[in-house]
Parts: sequence; structure tokens; C-alpha cells
Amino acid sequence: MKLLRKLFLWLVVLPFTLLLLLQLYFFVQIWWWVDHNPESTSFMRQQLAILQEKNPNAQLQFRWVPYNRISNNLKRAIIASEDSNFSEHEGVDWDALQKAYEKNNKKGKVVAGGSTITQQLAKNLFLSGERSYLRKAQEFVITYMLEFLMDKQRIFEIYLNVVEWGNGVFGAEAASLHYYNSSAANLAPSQAARLAVMLPRPRFYDKNPGSAYLANRTGLILRRMGAAELPPTKPVEKPAAKPAAKAGTRQSAKK
Repeated sequence: MKLLRKLFLWLVVLPFTLLLLLQLYFFVQIWWWVDHNPESTSFMRQQLAILQEKNPNAQLQFRWVPYNRISNNLKRAIIASEDSNFSEHEGVDWDALQKAYEKNNKKGKVVAGGSTITQQLAKNLFLSGERSYLRKAQEFVITYMLEFLMDKQRIFEIYLNVVEWGNGVFGAEAASLHYYNSSAANLAPSQAARLAVMLPRPRFYDKNPGSAYLANRTGLILRRMGAAELPPTKPVEKPAAKPAAKAGTRQSAKK
């Protein structure tokens, strides 16, 4: 009997406890990022390790910029290209996943993902590019944590700053400087559309800038950008009005 209890402890209770602790870690880390900017992500650390295998002195190109210093052209282009229902869904776009599943079945290979911006952020922050049901399940859990703790604008701000855009290039500001020698605030519509199209395969397009698909898809996104809906902006808090002086009293002048 004691042996059975020990087996139950080691095979069921302990793994379950470790899994709960892992989820708690993710939750607390996301809560911290509600008003603190991530300094690195799982994807960043993985790519830096790969780059430093060849060059121990290699560094990532990464520079955080606030949401309002990123061109609306880029925001609209990414929503048009990656997640047209970003402002409406609760983290997972089940209709998009169903369409991607049907498209992949028809083609006999993976040609569409269906992941939302929030799902992509979950993967970038904590996971890897590995394709497995276990990784996907964890991605769903983290996605709903992000949507529960953050508003859409904060999710999008972090995404824009940490997503991979090339070989060792992360975030909108670094990508703008890398490809156009310009800040993310000054991206033209055509530049923004091209950057958005690069996102599913950033390292490939970094090495193959003359790709015909990249050019054709850029034109399509350029036409769709105008209809893209940005997440609602945060209301600006106004300072509280000073109480009016009561009748029959005088406010003393400041010396």
C-alpha cells in the first residue's frame, strides 16, 4: 500500500504540482509585464544562443519604443496581414483556426497557421517554434492569461516590440532601422506592408528580399490596410479639478 501511495505521489501529484507552479510563474510574469517592459523573450534568447555559437560577441538588434512612437501604418498592416479580428476576439480566433485547418487538409501540408497576434506573442514570450500538441496547449493557456491581464493595446505594444523580423532583428524599431534606416514612427505605408508580410518567415525574407511572394503579398496588404481596425486607445486621465472656494472665503496668494 505504501508503495502505491509513493507511486501515486511521484507519477500524479508531483507532476501536477510542477505544472501548476509553471502556470503560476507564467501568470505572475505576465502580471509584471502589464506595466513593465520585457527585456528579452524566449525567442530572443534562443536566437542569441544560435548567433553566439558562430560569433561569441554577437548581439541582437533590439530597441524598445512606446506604442505611440510606432507608425499606425505598421499597426494596420500587421492586423491586416496577421489577425484581422484582433480587436474583437478574446485571444483565439476559432473561425480562423477552422479555415486554416481546412486549407491545410486540402493542400496536404501546413500552408496556414490561424494564430492570432496574442497567440504569437504567447509563443514568442515563453515558448519555442516547435510544432507539437503540448506546446500548442500551453500556448492557448498563456494566450488567455495575456487577454485576462492586459488590454489589447498593451498586448499589441509588446508584440510590436519583441516580434522577430530577421536574423537577430527583434521589434519594430530595430526592423525599421535594419531595413529602411528609419525609425518605426516614420514608416511609409509600403514599407509597413512589406514588414508585416515578412513576419511568418522573417529570417527567410531577410536573406531573400527579392522574393516574388513577398512583393505580391505586400501589394495585397497595402490595399487592405485601410480597413484594419486598431485596438481602442487608452483614455487619457485628466487631473482632478480643484474644489471651488466657498462663498465668503478668500484663497491666499502664493508667496
